[in-house]
Amino acid sequence: MAARVSTDASGTVAETAARLHALANPDDALFLQGYFKTGPGEYAEGDRFLGVRVPALRTLVRDLDGVPPEGLLGLLRSPWHEERLLALLALVRRYPRADPATQDALHRLYLAHTAHVNNWDLVDASAPTLVGAHLDRTGQWHQLDALTSSPSLWERRIAMVATFHFIRKGVYVPTLHVAGLLLLDPHDLIHKAVGWMLREVGKRDREAAEGFLRAHQRSMPRTALRYAIERFPPDLRRRYLDGTA
Repeated sequence: MAARVSTDASGTVAETAARLHALANPDDALFLQGYFKTGPGEYAEGDRFLGVRVPALRTLVRDLDGVPPEGLLGLLRSPWHEERLLALLALVRRYPRADPATQDALHRLYLAHTAHVNNWDLVDASAPTLVGAHLDRTGQWHQLDALTSSPSLWERRIAMVATFHFIRKGVYVPTLHVAGLLLLDPHDLIHKAVGWMLREVGKRDREAAEGFLRAHQRSMPRTALRYAIERFPPDLRRRYLDGTA
């Protein structure tokens, strides 16, 4: 990708960012800072919020359609959470419309900047398209294995949530494989992601989900198990929680 960004593109980004900041709501920002665990020692320590909700961001992102991907890096590297999310939404919006070479570039750009994809909503909004859909297109979903062994909590969550793309297509092997690799991960946000993806499998193919759960119900974290069985009938949920399913 070119290193230079046109003046028009830079102006568009600056104007869009200005409109974003004009929507800032201090009360919402305070709530979001607590909701997304930004305090000392928490998983998103130091993250900063303007207090702009996602529907407004989805309206603003359309204004960035003409900005080349490298022109979004200023937003992606921003200390403001909503600016990073806006950049990611722009990349996700761009991906399905792009030619294969541009899709490759978008995927590489994303993986080169995972340090800025550093909260769970940022991961969840971007990983299925910019990682899952891309690895599906290239037939290389086993590349998720490298992300599962990353020291970065967010890269490990990217690996798990990226498999949502495959779930939506009715393909469950990547999800079950990655869930197995992350089953004993130490972080609660990974337990939740594993359980969430297993629940999505179960909504479409309960037999596939139960095959995994029966094999791992006694060793998997309780949070992951609870998330995975959330849509099961009450009596079946109880048996899984009792370890008698």
